[in-house]
Amino acid sequence: MYSLDDLKNSKGVALYARAKSLMPGGTQLLSKRPEMFAPDVWPSYYSKAKGCRVWDLDEREFIDMSIMAVGACILGYADDEVDDAVIGALRSGVNSSLNCPEEVALAEALMELHPWFGMARYARSGGEAMGLAVRIARAHSKRDVVLFSGYHGWNDWYLAANLADSGGLDGQLMPGLEPNGVPRGLSGTAIPFDANNIESLREKVRGKEKQIAAIVIEPARGEDAPAGYLKALRELATEIGAVLVFDEITSGFRMCAGGIHRNYGVYPDLAIFAKSMANGYAMSVVLGTEKVMQAAQTTFISSTNWTDRVGPTAALATLEKYQRLSVEKHLIESGNRVKQIWRAAAQAHGLEVNVTGLPTLAAFAFKSPHAQALNTRYTVEMLQRGFLGFRQFKPSLAHQTSDLDLYQIAVDEVFKLIAADPSGGLLCTPVHHAGFQRLTKE
Repeated sequence: MYSLDDLKNSKGVALYARAKSLMPGGTQLLSKRPEMFAPDVWPSYYSKAKGCRVWDLDEREFIDMSIMAVGACILGYADDEVDDAVIGALRSGVNSSLNCPEEVALAEALMELHPWFGMARYARSGGEAMGLAVRIARAHSKRDVVLFSGYHGWNDWYLAANLADSGGLDGQLMPGLEPNGVPRGLSGTAIPFDANNIESLREKVRGKEKQIAAIVIEPARGEDAPAGYLKALRELATEIGAVLVFDEITSGFRMCAGGIHRNYGVYPDLAIFAKSMANGYAMSVVLGTEKVMQAAQTTFISSTNWTDRVGPTAALATLEKYQRLSVEKHLIESGNRVKQIWRAAAQAHGLEVNVTGLPTLAAFAFKSPHAQALNTRYTVEMLQRGFLGFRQFKPSLAHQTSDLDLYQIAVDEVFKLIAADPSGGLLCTPVHHAGFQRLTKE
């Protein structure tokens, strides 16, 4: 057990207080802000990560039963096979005046998994790749309006949805996003619709058929897509001449190798992958039909750092190991077990929780008006027991049965404590943030 006082007085907590005075928002990624987990307690920084374990700046060891690098490290932290491939690439030159052959090999490997696509363009982050995909869709269609459902990053094209309606994005996973800095002239170019509701989309389309450049969705995030929904989307996009875009930044490589849309048998015009495709190394790709992708040559899309050797090398090594070991089977089994651990502990202690999500993107929520306090208490108590615990779990190949056995014991103990304090009155830290919030400088 780690004491609460030691956690509060850790080097990581102190360093984060400094970081907020040096960097707007304190971190580069909203999803890694300590305020999203347990303010003033979350370790914030790591000194080392290996497998499914993380060591903080005080060398305390934690089993990561939370977001696993926001889903990026699907094989586990510092996977030897991937790292060995990258070290070889480093020693033979990360960049040069010529192009690396690995980018061609990766395109061929990805197309073998997705034979309905014909071309690929690379970037190094999901947000970049989404911006690239929307640019290509607009260039191909010669139209401006994008209809979307789900969370798709930080770019102007997406935040423009909040120019016309300040709460337009609130139902799209991340409430509170503000469009400051986004040109007012983009108002009306990004329009959200309700996920899995084809009639909601048809209503948005009506009268704008010739203006719509693209329909952008996450094919699955919280749950499997309803039967027939993706097929209806495909038919609608074809009918109005819009580019159908699947954002697989989160869903890719979790339920199968490549895109989850492979499981549904519905094929978009463009698909975007990032995160887990390179096991934590910076890499993203837009795959698409040759007809749509050739529009990239009619606009300007180019970056020096999109040509480095590390990203494609890591992606090739990740893909090879993933397919060789059928990693999705382990991910699904681990995720299903964790969902059952939550359900069983809640039932044993009379807690009401809602367990949701694909097994590889599992989540739970306390059914309580004090949910934020209970979430925070859960995270704090799990930290004290040596776990990065959160209301989400993204399994990796590195999570072993023994890790889940230890986790089951800890969850049972913590749910018992929470059941004895259902109002969260014993919480002695601030509650976690529930969406985008400005941070005060400290």
